[in-house]
Amino acid sequence: MPPAAELAEAVARRSYGKLVAFLAARTGDVAAAEDALADAFAAALVDWPVSGIPRNPEAWLTAVGRRRLIDAARRRRTRGEAADHLRLLAEELDQSMDDAGIPDERLALMFACAHPAIDPTVRSPLMMQTILGFDAAAIVSAFLVAPAAMGQRLVRAKAKIRQAGIPLRVPERAEMPERLDAVLAAIYAAFAGGWLDAARRNLAEEALWLGRLVVSLLPDEPEALGLLALMLHAEARHPARRGEAGAYVPLAEQDTTRWDLGMTEEAEALLLRASTMGMIGRYQLEAAVQSAHAARRLTGWTDWAAIERLYDALAAITDSPVVAINRSVAIAELRGAEAGLACLDALAMDRRLAEYQPYWAARADLLARSGKTDAADQAYQRAIGLEPDQAVRDFLQRRRAAAIS
Repeated sequence: MPPAAELAEAVARRSYGKLVAFLAARTGDVAAAEDALADAFAAALVDWPVSGIPRNPEAWLTAVGRRRLIDAARRRRTRGEAADHLRLLAEELDQSMDDAGIPDERLALMFACAHPAIDPTVRSPLMMQTILGFDAAAIVSAFLVAPAAMGQRLVRAKAKIRQAGIPLRVPERAEMPERLDAVLAAIYAAFAGGWLDAARRNLAEEALWLGRLVVSLLPDEPEALGLLALMLHAEARHPARRGEAGAYVPLAEQDTTRWDLGMTEEAEALLLRASTMGMIGRYQLEAAVQSAHAARRLTGWTDWAAIERLYDALAAITDSPVVAINRSVAIAELRGAEAGLACLDALAMDRRLAEYQPYWAARADLLARSGKTDAADQAYQRAIGLEPDQAVRDFLQRRRAAAIS
């Protein structure tokens, strides 16, 4: 790939959400901001190889995006349509841009996407697409929703922001709690995407930044503390997830000395602080699960009984099949593979899991441990076919070969 194209791709990964938020905050039109920025990236791929890479790529892309928005507003005006954004855009374009000229307004846009006027089922997916740059496939995978239905919901939500004039701003403290769940869910989805995909590691870093920002705005919100603790616990283990030559290493086999002790201690402090606030929620419980795993660094063993109890509590407050899968794994560790399989069998009719790789990977492992070789082979093949990461596919291939040998 030519250097200019590589840089455009890098800027897109690093700054997409920041630039969409900047443009959308000045127009109130998220879809138009996305379209304008897409045109700007396309223009960069044409212009930069010829004219050279600009000193400030973000400013260049922002300027081109704003010109596209102005052109679109003028076209609407000539057709007799309202063009209320035109004056504001022209004024913005006249202002000089320096290296610090693009404020980061992603959090403001996230809270706009979580406005009470937006359908609750689409708030987090909307943030993932507009701010975090997730494509439709990633959103569908994260929320286990049919692609066509999700696409329609996203289009309607963006139109609602424009038509209702929903302000793109960080709300007053009194307004924040009712929108917080969707914001936290989107941040966590972004972190998970970046944590799992080496090509999108910047998403994990952005999610941690956003998590810290939410905690700074709401220092007494236990679920914000719990989410940050959860992400830090997971991030602390990231260096140990790959062995020699990039081979995937599952949690149970990781070298605990490679875990980041500083992050683990910060996560524990946040979780302890949240526990004093008298309200237990999803993220605190999930962080507590990770804390139980982290304790293996000190004890040398995993307290599966505690983990099962935590998943029981999570199952009581969520309808998440992911929680049910993880609970099944904990039960298998405590009471044997057959007991874990019985729990997974209870999920078999959930259509959301048909294309969900972790379900098939867990099922394959428990079938193999139960001596059901043929069924394990089929489940392993399904899991391998659904897994995008080559290192994880290789790991599953090795497990499959061992199971059927």
